[in-house]
Amino acid sequence: MIAGATTAVADPVSPPRYLEAVQRAYTLIQDASPRDVVPAILAIQVLVAGTGDTQPEIVRDLQARPPLYDDARIRLTALLAALAHPVTTSDPELAQQRLREVMSMSRYDALHRPPSLLDRFTQWVQDRISSLLHLLFGTRGGAQAAWWFYLIGVAVVAAVVFVVFRASRGRFVQSIGAAPERPRPAADYFSEADRMAGRGDRVGAIRALCAGVAATLEGERSWEGSPLTVREIFQRAPDFASLRPLLLPFEAAVYGGRDVDASTYDRAARVAEPFRHPAQVAA
Repeated sequence: MIAGATTAVADPVSPPRYLEAVQRAYTLIQDASPRDVVPAILAIQVLVAGTGDTQPEIVRDLQARPPLYDDARIRLTALLAALAHPVTTSDPELAQQRLREVMSMSRYDALHRPPSLLDRFTQWVQDRISSLLHLLFGTRGGAQAAWWFYLIGVAVVAAVVFVVFRASRGRFVQSIGAAPERPRPAADYFSEADRMAGRGDRVGAIRALCAGVAATLEGERSWEGSPLTVREIFQRAPDFASLRPLLLPFEAAVYGGRDVDASTYDRAARVAEPFRHPAQVAA
């Protein structure tokens, strides 16, 4: 007797039906720990496979780090109740038309817009960090370590923003040094420029020249206390274009870290010369 072997070919697993997918997603996160991201990841996979992109609010709750399980459970419970007791209408076509009219209102515009590039990049970074921490420390340890990474990242971003803001505003106290206890007249800055130029410090000298011109244009406190940049102060001069040989080397030196050669400084000093006389008379 010859026994014949038969091979069973399994059909591919079909995506779960809508109600089944919602129920499975709810079961996955029903008792999930607030810091455990694994149930959220599994629930997203099940929910998207069964419902497509029809539940973006629930998916966003599960994509949050840490996941917003409480809100997701509330939404899934309400969705299960609605699916178990669907609302019927005698005129489905009219109901669909009214639904489209409501969804086309401006208050729902955000639902139709895809996430921005910044949102997608932020979410991608968060997912990669969570995956790495989960791989290194496990579920609970990774969730705890993630908070430290996020706090460090926030601190680094805040420090970068602060430094960039200070540099872009061209805070004048850093250009000259510590702010004096009393307002310095413009003549002091011009004298300081002469001393620095005599020592060969043309970068410091051109800063002092700009301080003298700014003080002549806007008053003694303009250099130490004004929120305006040098360019913004100079733009208030009657002939802003004539100040460019002084302004451009200053910006190149302070913001670009470039040196100031002798000929460039001489041109800048000649531009600043007309502002010395009012300052000296006032002094």
